[in-house]
Amino acid sequence: MNSSHENDQPAPRVTVIGTGYLGATHAVCMAIMGFDVLGVDVDQRKIDMLSAGKVPFFEPGLPEKLEEALASGRLRFSTDFDEAASFGDVHFVCVGTPQAPDSSAADLRYVDAAFTALATRIDRKALLVGKSTVPIGTAARITTMVQSISPLGAELELAWNPEFLREGFAVQDTLFPDRLVFGVSSDWAEQQLRRVFEPILDLDTPLIVADLATSELVKVAANSFLATKISFINAMAEICEATGADVNHLAKALSLDDRIGGRFLKPGLGFGGGCLPKDIRAFKHRAEELGVGQAVSFLGEVDSINNRRRVRTVDLIRELAGGSLAGVRVAALGAAFKPNSDDVRDAPALDVARLLYLEGAIVSVYDPEANANAHRAYPDLNYVGSMAEAVDKADVVALLTEWSEFRNADPDTLGALVSHRRILDGRHALNANDYTSKGWQYRALGRPAQAATVELASDVRDETPTLAG
Repeated sequence: MNSSHENDQPAPRVTVIGTGYLGATHAVCMAIMGFDVLGVDVDQRKIDMLSAGKVPFFEPGLPEKLEEALASGRLRFSTDFDEAASFGDVHFVCVGTPQAPDSSAADLRYVDAAFTALATRIDRKALLVGKSTVPIGTAARITTMVQSISPLGAELELAWNPEFLREGFAVQDTLFPDRLVFGVSSDWAEQQLRRVFEPILDLDTPLIVADLATSELVKVAANSFLATKISFINAMAEICEATGADVNHLAKALSLDDRIGGRFLKPGLGFGGGCLPKDIRAFKHRAEELGVGQAVSFLGEVDSINNRRRVRTVDLIRELAGGSLAGVRVAALGAAFKPNSDDVRDAPALDVARLLYLEGAIVSVYDPEANANAHRAYPDLNYVGSMAEAVDKADVVALLTEWSEFRNADPDTLGALVSHRRILDGRHALNANDYTSKGWQYRALGRPAQAATVELASDVRDETPTLAG
């Protein structure tokens, strides 16, 4: 992918403030598209790693793209905000907005600090662009703030460009997004964003040009809808458990309705990670501040359904073990909140492992990429270096993150290692027939005790990404 620019104008120079998951990916991809990019962070360790061609987190395809971008000479990293202010024409702010320690609100201290650091230093017309997920009204507030502290006043403009990255697919989703959203207050700001995203727009990517508030709302609305769809099918799983119905047959029947569709209508352990849980909580909190909390009150139940799946998973493992977890050896396969990621923030898998441990189980956790992060979060758990080591002499095997290594495991090979052939499929990722025919007790959330395999709807867009271009 190469950038080209109208009227032979020089390409805008891009800074990316914050080199975490979003920022590092965005900086690398902007350079791949042909722009000169400076990535900036206050964390010297991250800057040193990225400058040396090392990605500080696990993301398929990103290390190769980082190496390519550095080799091109179009990408550099720094901790110097003075350099960023003088370098950039368009400044993307990609810092984190974690949940506040004392409420469900988003913690905006990093966003405010980044915009302040830029606004006080920039001395020529430039565009500041927020990409972080923020409560509605943040962009308007920050516009007032930066124009009041900047020597340029109103000449320093602000836009919002929400991101829609999926961990494990971040490079693909940046270079080939489903859509672009520009929240702008002027034609000039829109044109600047069009120039920066010209290589993507040239691929006929759908573009929504909106106001600042709508652009903020798009991201949290999308996340809320997705979380609701996941929790809906998990709520149906609760009904199935009480009635003996099979949630997989139900999901398949629903997926064949074009109005509903099958993407993310997958029952199981539920969602986690650094986005969906905190974003729906912050959205609900902000709606309450605006006096319209009743409109999204259902998000509280979405969150509650999601968390109940973790407890119910422990219940099923306890049932498989014969009624008590004390002294039971459990192989916890997975710690990351999803496969192809090392992110353990609000990870259902790790939560289940901790709950098992607190009930007296002897838990061995194995994740292909997330062991180190999981250990930092819960150092009391036992982490092992392979699936074979995890399942050795296990009384129950629990598949908690659907890594392909676990999905493709051979039931006979595993059966030769365990003490008892009992498996909890927390992600509806295994072939039930294959396991039960090999003498395993197979259980899954929302399914009868004697459940046969049901092929759930799948979409190529949710498989392991292949990058083109």
